Amino acid sequence: MAASVRLCSALRITIGGAASLRTVGGAVQVSLLASRASAASLQRQPAFQPIPPTTWQQSRCSSFFNKLTANELWKGVMADTGAGGRKGRGKRSKRKMKKDLNRGQTIGEGRGGFLWPGLNVPVLKNGAVQNMSRRSEADQQEVQAELFRNRDEWVKKRKMRLKKERGWTGSSWGGISLGPPDPGLNGETYEGFDSRVIEMKSVFTMTAKEGRKRSISCLVAVGNGNGAAGFALGKAADRFTALRKAKNRAIHYLYYIERYNNHTVFHDFESRFKRTTLRIKKQNEGYGLRCHRAVITLCKLVGIKDMYCKIEGSTNLLNITRAFFTGLTGQETYQNLADRKQLHVVEFHEHQGPLPTVVASPKGGVRPNPEPVDDIPNTKLHWDDVRAVQGNKRSKWAGVKRTIW
Repeated sequence: MAASVRLCSALRITIGGAASLRTVGGAVQVSLLASRASAASLQRQPAFQPIPPTTWQQSRCSSFFNKLTANELWKGVMADTGAGGRKGRGKRSKRKMKKDLNRGQTIGEGRGGFLWPGLNVPVLKNGAVQNMSRRSEADQQEVQAELFRNRDEWVKKRKMRLKKERGWTGSSWGGISLGPPDPGLNGETYEGFDSRVIEMKSVFTMTAKEGRKRSISCLVAVGNGNGAAGFALGKAADRFTALRKAKNRAIHYLYYIERYNNHTVFHDFESRFKRTTLRIKKQNEGYGLRCHRAVITLCKLVGIKDMYCKIEGSTNLLNITRAFFTGLTGQETYQNLADRKQLHVVEFHEHQGPLPTVVASPKGGVRPNPEPVDDIPNTKLHWDDVRAVQGNKRSKWAGVKRTIW
């Protein structure tokens, strides 16, 4: 009887685990019923269940607060990234200027005026290690006044708007100088070069995720005023990046333009690009530049001082720039003309009368036989010029009937 009581109590305690005393007492009271159980009933009892293994709960001591940098956290707070930012949401929040809270602050500096060696004062002074000390009240007030004065100056500088150089008009970017291009990777500088904005416009592209994506496209020309000039396009999300890219890219696409006496072109020519046609005429010294404002800017970068230019057709600024550089690089110099014709090239001036001035001679010598008389030069005449010479050019408004009231 006592053995059966001990066995039942052991079974109850083992199976139930950490049971209460009341449960153990209940097992002792019903031990009489368990004593009548046979050995077969004990054999039919299922095997003892093992103790469940210990469960370890994973915990991490780091989060995105101590993994990300301050700039990344600020971007998340300002909602500059994500799907909303890509679709143009939160435009007004992007205009808010971030304040640099660390500006003007020194580690260890405070209102109490304590001096901490290694933080706001040097560790050594006259070869001896300094101890922690405190400023006088007058010195502390002077330091605080200097800090407030510097903060006021920073706020004024931030609010002050720099006046940009005036271009063709007061509100457009066309004709504004950007200065010389940035130094190259090998340290080369471009002194004497100047860059001018020809065109700045907003362009849009449709994307699947962002919809209408806005970008800034800039056309910038560079030159040194001595025959070397070039142009390039720059594209970016903001205007200053686009201007910088166009300016630094244009210096790698330079043309060398031949000029007559360093002030004008060699001859009259007509240049065309797509729907834009440029009619350029050579002029005497002192004539000036009577051209489109974009052509005047390009002429100053090239170094041309006297020229007449008439634009017909489209006035697209990129087409005008391409047509102008194509015409300048395709002109024939006097020396090339003399070598091709094997004749002297002469010029007549009003102050010299019928006396010619030789401007170029062939390198291989003049040919012995004169040029054939029937060799008609392939000169393209413009109909407006022909009518002006014949005196038949009339105004386009000459045939309009005027109403008499």
